[in-house]
Amino acid sequence: MDQTRGSTAELSEAPQTTPTQTTALGGRNRTLLGRIFSVDELGPLLALVVLVVVIGSFHSRFLDGDVVVNTIRSACFVGIVAYAMVYLLAMTEIDLSVGGTYAIAIILAAEWMSAIGPWLAALLAIVVAVALGALNGVLANVFRIPVILITLGTFSAYRGLVQVITGGRPASGLPLDSSFFSVLGENWLGVPVAAWAALTLGVILTFVFKKTRFGAMVRATGSNHQAAEFSGIPVRRIRLYGLMLTGGLAGVAGILSLAYYQGADPAVGVGFEMQVIAAAIIGGTAISGGTGTVPGALIGALIVAVINSGLVFFSVDPNWTLFVTGAVVVVAVCSDAVLRRRRERRAK
Repeated sequence: MDQTRGSTAELSEAPQTTPTQTTALGGRNRTLLGRIFSVDELGPLLALVVLVVVIGSFHSRFLDGDVVVNTIRSACFVGIVAYAMVYLLAMTEIDLSVGGTYAIAIILAAEWMSAIGPWLAALLAIVVAVALGALNGVLANVFRIPVILITLGTFSAYRGLVQVITGGRPASGLPLDSSFFSVLGENWLGVPVAAWAALTLGVILTFVFKKTRFGAMVRATGSNHQAAEFSGIPVRRIRLYGLMLTGGLAGVAGILSLAYYQGADPAVGVGFEMQVIAAAIIGGTAISGGTGTVPGALIGALIVAVINSGLVFFSVDPNWTLFVTGAVVVVAVCSDAVLRRRRERRAK
């Protein structure tokens, strides 16, 4: 009897979970799940995992270390430039000339290396790439027209410059014994240097985009150009800076590519702009402007690289690569439009 009374007393003294507490716990769980599923990069990340699993299940060699490292490296070349494309898309702008800028940086650095040294040649090539981006911005601002129209012309002009500089011949006489190639073209701790560069730039540019005044002005410009100008935001200057950033990162990606491939061909960078735009859009940056995700751009670049690598493993004709990339962009844009309409309906 005493034991029963003791047990009853212990139960009565034990802390009880009230309905309010249970509701609060459930609310916290739902809030946590809501935050997880509202992350912009979740969809692209899941798509990347599915792609890797599906291709790997058919071709186990796809998951070999060398293949994975090479896929990551090629994705990083694209992803670095896609970071800047996120800024432009957030302003409702697109730079079609990034492939030409990327190629010019590679060709100029290769041409100058023997004369002035690899490191100085690489630095000057990046400066030229920034200048090419600035030229796009100046022309767009002076004539007050969308960047896409200006870069539609400079796209061909920059590609033409590559042919003029090279004379249609691959670069030769590169000082391959230089530390430039051993430092930037190799792996560090088993990871390509290009990947370390992409991660570092990604962290910096995410902070700038989300936490700084410049990033806020970029997003405000894309949300409403007229309202941004009315509130005192220097829209044209912000657009110029965005294009200079795009040119500079195209130059950085070009230098890292040259360090790894140790050569430069006149056809380098053909189709590169499509991969960059695809990476930014697939990664979750809407073409409607006002928002963007820098980490998503890297995930999008990985998706593009995995698709390209997967086509090789499935023995698909390489000529289909651009077609598949374009098709993926169409799907991403259409999906974004559908999701945006649903959000607008729910808001009403």
